[in-house]
Amino acid sequence: MNERDVIVSLQDLIKMEFREERNIAVNGWHRRRFRQIRDVMPPGPRDLPRQVRFERITVDDDHLSFAMNDLNKVGLYVAAKPLSIENYYFEIEIVDTGLISAIGIGLVPYKYPMDSQPGWRAFSVGYHADDGQLFKASGFGRPFGPKCNIGDKMGCGIKFKRHEEERPQPEQAVQVFFTRNGQEVGTVTVPNPPGGLYPAVGMHSDGEEVRLNLDAEWQYEELVHMAVDSGEEEWSRLHDVKLNGMTLEYSGRGKSIHDVGLAQAKHPLDTMNHYFEIEIIDPGESCYIAIGVARRNYPKDRHPGWNRGSIAYHADDGKIFVGSGIGAPFGPRCHKGDVMGCGIMFPPDYDSEVDSDLSPDENECPEFIDEPYHSSDSEDEDLWGPGNKDFETGTEVQIFFTRNGKIIGYKQISIPKGGFYPTVGMLSSCEKVRVDLRPLTG
Repeated sequence: MNERDVIVSLQDLIKMEFREERNIAVNGWHRRRFRQIRDVMPPGPRDLPRQVRFERITVDDDHLSFAMNDLNKVGLYVAAKPLSIENYYFEIEIVDTGLISAIGIGLVPYKYPMDSQPGWRAFSVGYHADDGQLFKASGFGRPFGPKCNIGDKMGCGIKFKRHEEERPQPEQAVQVFFTRNGQEVGTVTVPNPPGGLYPAVGMHSDGEEVRLNLDAEWQYEELVHMAVDSGEEEWSRLHDVKLNGMTLEYSGRGKSIHDVGLAQAKHPLDTMNHYFEIEIIDPGESCYIAIGVARRNYPKDRHPGWNRGSIAYHADDGKIFVGSGIGAPFGPRCHKGDVMGCGIMFPPDYDSEVDSDLSPDENECPEFIDEPYHSSDSEDEDLWGPGNKDFETGTEVQIFFTRNGKIIGYKQISIPKGGFYPTVGMLSSCEKVRVDLRPLTG
């Protein structure tokens, strides 16, 4: 063997070693990648059934209780099977509220972090007993339902579209509902992750104990979609705004303040439907997008908040406008992907009949009378403007606004006769928002 043959042999050997190392690395990557894919994909016919997951929770048959830990972490229980059309509902009964009743019921992905309550992280939702709030993919809750105590039963389920059982793919978003003692508290739309949503129970204080019933039964009627799901019949006015399913798109000129596009819902907010949201899909040229509430038959070419009988939070500058063309600093600016919300905190003794000028048989809006643009030199001007005695007012309520699930501020004002109606304004080309007129009910 000459010197050249030796060199060639060494080169071949080195190449073989490199190929072997590469194969080992690639195979290892594929194995790891397969495990990741397997964890998020729905179980197939050959997959082994998933196991119940729980940490800092003691499981005794159908009883779950919180296990104290030195790090004071949340205890979480996640069921082995996701909710399905055949098994779409489960319940817990509160046996003991413990120190602070930090008990939550909801739905989570299977690989959900075990140190978080249902609703705190992405793709999850939860109804919490201690404060009656709903948490949706956020650590900040929203007013939702009553608090729950010993003996109360809390339920959670999904209103699947039963008439689409043969659909080739699962629903991308589902309607999750919660109950208390057999009565529905409300519903919320949430994304449906690959693999589905699993029943989950969270606890966080010594002594908390619940009885779990994964086979509980609940009957519901086929879901009737509200507002933007149903079409234009749920909107009293769509001026220079196009409606496409759940999306509102500005279609005006966008040249001056008189080119506002307005969408106003047909039904006012009330104690059963007190909150709505928009998600900025496209901010357009200037993001002149506003969310708020306004009196019935608010001028069709005015941003909510500019004229009497309205209040709104504006995305472009983060200001709040209260019946005036001059805004006041209120919250952060909003951009593409941000979710803006508006709601009303009604007093406990609120009576919608007292604050309405419609009789029970009336369901049509009176003839709209346009009015001139109203401006003021004072940021503290009253909602109705000086000397506006032609507008009667009713009960004082708290209007609140949210950004990405976090409440950014409140404003106390008097509700007009007839109520406050969800209203969205836009004023620059290509602006587009997705609207949910009923993200929460109850």
